[in-house]
Amino acid sequence: MDQSIASRIEQLFPEMVERRRYLHQHPELSFHEVETPNYIASRLEELGIEVRRNVGGRGVVGTIRGGKPGKTVALRADFDALPIQDEKTVDYRSTVPGVMHACGHDGHTATLLAVAEVLASQKEQLTGNVVLIHQHAEEVVPGGAREMIADGCLDGVDVIFGTHLWSTTQLGTIGTRVGPVMAAADKFELTLFGRGGHGAKPHETIDAVLLGATIVKELQSIVSRRLDPLQQAVLTIGTLHAGNTFNVIADRAQLTGTVRTFDETVAQKIVSEMERTIKGICDAAGATYTFHYETGYPAVINDLVETRFLEAVARDVIGDTSVFEIDPTMGGEDFAYYLKEVPGTFFFTGAGDASHYPHHHPRFDFEEPAMVDAAKILVEATLRYLAIR
Repeated sequence: MDQSIASRIEQLFPEMVERRRYLHQHPELSFHEVETPNYIASRLEELGIEVRRNVGGRGVVGTIRGGKPGKTVALRADFDALPIQDEKTVDYRSTVPGVMHACGHDGHTATLLAVAEVLASQKEQLTGNVVLIHQHAEEVVPGGAREMIADGCLDGVDVIFGTHLWSTTQLGTIGTRVGPVMAAADKFELTLFGRGGHGAKPHETIDAVLLGATIVKELQSIVSRRLDPLQQAVLTIGTLHAGNTFNVIADRAQLTGTVRTFDETVAQKIVSEMERTIKGICDAAGATYTFHYETGYPAVINDLVETRFLEAVARDVIGDTSVFEIDPTMGGEDFAYYLKEVPGTFFFTGAGDASHYPHHHPRFDFEEPAMVDAAKILVEATLRYLAIR
């Protein structure tokens, strides 16, 4: 990596921290982002970058047009927060009750703004263009990526790179993987209708609590007993609500949960088995039900060529021994939609150690120097791709 560019990124670190902490103090929930996209767009405009606002709803897209014709690289960062109360004892904790950046999206945004500044200063030397995708609503299905794509954010793009600051991976490391790296994340809701009655007369009722408990138990056997053990999947029941008091048999129970898979055929089999199991148990008890299954983000599938390219860049930037292959995670990410349209890769930038809380935790935080690592790799990947492609 050119040392002058590396030095410039390092010089921008205080600015990255300042911007990240400002965003951390002023989080906005998915699909309710107003000030954050305005903040991003204003900064890009200050840098002389061509800006589109309200892309796909609340997204922001900046375009840096190089001085010479060539390929187009897209870089993506998300900027929405989560409905979690910030429990950290730091001076930059969230000022919004019940809302916080508990997944690092504030850091993603601050990083890409620094990348934008560096690349904008190099635009006359660029052989090609750079598209900066600042995406809203990653945390909530249907997410912001799909609508931003429909609104043209990938038009003319040849490759896309994205990263996630990862608080449970050691600072100074980069995790990559070819192929499936994050799971498809689906959601389901099940309502059971029985017949309530007195707790002393269960024979006169159809007990919705017992139905719910039976279904929870039997659904667990789908992954453990009806799928090939080599096929990765998770079926989790997140909530089960029924009844109002101790001596009344409930007439209704509601369950919600999630299914995580890497293969669409596996997901389809799980849904089919769920419906068969639920119907069989309810029919046997004389109960009825409604079952709603919502398909969420598809799996994140990293491109072979671009992942190997990114690994080479990362090794040159932070060292051979600091780049490693990560295991797939069952977490979901709507970066998957971009990878369905153009080749690219999504990598993990180490931003913590064993003492850090995991993502989506009320005390989540990350090591801020990770933003420098991420920025260097994104800048170098962009410059190198445009130079050799």
